[in-house]
Amino acid sequence: MSTMKGENLTKQYGYGEAAVTAIDGMTFMIGSGEFVGIMGESGAGKSTLLSIMGAMNAPSAGTLTVEGIDVYSLGQEQRADFRREFLGFVFQSFHLIAYLTLEENVMLPLATIRMPRRRKLEMARYALAAVGLDGKGRRLPSQISGGEKERTAIARAIVNQPPILLADEPTGNLDSRTSREIMELLQGLKNDGTTVVMVTHSRECARFADRILQVADGHLKGDACPTDDVRVKAA
Repeated sequence: MSTMKGENLTKQYGYGEAAVTAIDGMTFMIGSGEFVGIMGESGAGKSTLLSIMGAMNAPSAGTLTVEGIDVYSLGQEQRADFRREFLGFVFQSFHLIAYLTLEENVMLPLATIRMPRRRKLEMARYALAAVGLDGKGRRLPSQISGGEKERTAIARAIVNQPPILLADEPTGNLDSRTSREIMELLQGLKNDGTTVVMVTHSRECARFADRILQVADGHLKGDACPTDDVRVKAA
């Protein structure tokens, strides 16, 4: 079970007069087992924030801690170990490898872990069953629907049972019915104890979250319950 805390996080790209500040002094706390949505206009800093949360993009200033671990004080290899142990990632574009079966795609995060292939296959099949794809593991990505591709991407993200799942517009390429199914799946993972952090533009998807962090112009502008029609209080 993991708590994530960001303190005065800032990220700048470039130097001097050409410097661009993507996020500026963000402070937040995400509790263990929460489902938190991140919303804001394009260019507001949402994806930059998520990449910092994902231990993939070092901030220019500030700290990110998960269960007391100062993530960006870790060396590169230690940070890779941290990502493997603590984090799962789901992206809008699926990133499935076309010539691998669903089982093989889901097994990819286990590639650097020493364990028998049979055990890895068992874990992949369990993850696929958890997202409603039991029995479809030998199909190729070209043989399944868009919703099933997103489910496969989620199975890959949870195959090593990480305590935190980060999702970047996970329903952006899906129709409304399939989007709802994916959101119900994410909510189910949250109910089972996974911390879920999701960037979304969709108010309908945001309603599945426990609360919303609103980002604007690189700043964290507010924190609200999604039933407030995503109207947030000023920070």
